[in-house]
Amino acid sequence: MQTKLLNDIVSEIVGKEASNILDLLIGKKDVNEFLIAKKLKLTINQARNIFYKLSNFGLVSFTRKKDKRKGWYTYFWTLNTFRALELLEKRLKKEIEGLEQQLKSRETKRFYLCKTCKTEITEETALLHNFICQECGEVYELNEDKKILNDLRNKIVRLEKQRQDVFQELEKVREEESKRISRREKREQKKKVKKRKELKKEALKIKKRKKKKIKKQKKKLKKKKARKIKKRKKKRGNRKKI
Repeated sequence: MQTKLLNDIVSEIVGKEASNILDLLIGKKDVNEFLIAKKLKLTINQARNIFYKLSNFGLVSFTRKKDKRKGWYTYFWTLNTFRALELLEKRLKKEIEGLEQQLKSRETKRFYLCKTCKTEITEETALLHNFICQECGEVYELNEDKKILNDLRNKIVRLEKQRQDVFQELEKVREEESKRISRREKREQKKKVKKRKELKKEALKIKKRKKKKIKKQKKKLKKKKARKIKKRKKKRGNRKKI
């Protein structure tokens, strides 16, 4: 991961005191806030304020545990790698676009330089002031410094390389997340299948119990009926004897 660039972004968001905070989070999960505060030489409230700001940008997430004896909460922080890389990729893209605009302007327009004041102006501004520097009175000269163009091109190439690296890391994170979701869905599917089997098994048991109960009831009724018939026959026999 582009740790240095990400640290720069964090510094812009929350200040220089958080510039090395990502070093303590990258590749780890649920990092204790007291450990982070200690390593950065911050109070726990200062550390939390930093994390709350990072959380507002979606760069970190947390879990918390309550100390049963003392009654307060301890927070455990995790870096949102995908969001961090996404933010970095957007920043690099914006910076590249700005440099490309500068390069295009340099390639299509002419600029003039006051060698005394070391100030550079556009041709339109030079015409407005008759090519005379308003500060020192010297005549502006056409600035054809090819080094500026080369520096801009080289910087664009370097930033594009960094952006491609970040994009590849984003793809890796997406792939890992996709695999994680797939594994979770498979686990859930297995649980559902198992649950259905258990329910089906239980339904069969209930059905068998009901069937057995009905059979038992029928047998009982049959015996009762047989006893009644036997009783009636006995009564008839007794009447004939009389």
